[in-house]
Amino acid sequence: MDRDNRKPRRQNDRDTFSRGMFVEVRNNDVGRAMRKLKKMMNNEGMIKDMRKHEHFEKPSLKKKKAKAAARKRWIKQQEKTKDQW
Repeated sequence: MDRDNRKPRRQNDRDTFSRGMFVEVRNNDVGRAMRKLKKMMNNEGMIKDMRKHEHFEKPSLKKKKAKAAARKRWIKQQEKTKDQW
């Protein structure tokens, strides 16, 4: 196949995602830059994801935690509707 006949490459999410996050440090204020970076990471959900994948979790424990969380949500909803009566 001739190179000139190929379609131009489309930029997709993977290309923009590979750049990563960056924070500019101004006036040697590294503490402020770190706070800003942590806030960005928290908004993206990266910190939650890192903590979730820190250790291997067996599928049975995942199901158990999901079931407990669903039960907690259900009880909370029941308490909320009980107050409305």
